[in-house]
Amino acid sequence: MLAEQLVETFKAKNVQRVITNCPHCFNTFKNEYPQFDGRFEVLHHTEFLESALTDGSLQPRHSLDSSVTYHDSCYLGRMNGVYDAPRQIIELLPGVDLTEMRRSRSKGLCCGAGGGNMWQEEVGERRVNHVRTEEAVGTGASEVVSNCPFCIQMFDDGVPAIQPEEEGRIRPFDIAELVERSVLGEDGASSNGTPTATT
Repeated sequence: MLAEQLVETFKAKNVQRVITNCPHCFNTFKNEYPQFDGRFEVLHHTEFLESALTDGSLQPRHSLDSSVTYHDSCYLGRMNGVYDAPRQIIELLPGVDLTEMRRSRSKGLCCGAGGGNMWQEEVGERRVNHVRTEEAVGTGASEVVSNCPFCIQMFDDGVPAIQPEEEGRIRPFDIAELVERSVLGEDGASSNGTPTATT
């Protein structure tokens, strides 16, 4: 079985910590791998980034002048209860204003990708990702940030359907991209030309 092979590889390499950017992988490593003797610290990248910003390893030196809304992915939020770390990240970034969607945290609406739905056409009048995109647009934010590559893909699909005109569209980003812009600047480097991350 692949999981057992991966656990053996991790043990051979003395892996102590696994950091994922995918909430589905986070859930699998954290909650399912222990039954295959996969016992290591598992962090989602929002937890890792929040810790690095809090302890000063990452220093957000660039004000972003950005209004954002945050989308809780199902597997990080409802399945694993990680709601605060992403919001703490946003709070620690200068010039970022958070406006919550009407449905957020444990009551947040799914992006529509779960259960393989991102690869099939939904039956019915409305697509789930279009409904969620409408909620994000309704906040008036210029960016919708999330913690999941599948959610970002669903917003990438939903935004043009809800906002056909490119000008003024809400822009989907992974929360790590928001951190990168604040730490390294819009051009990917600090003002003196060297990265500011110390980790």
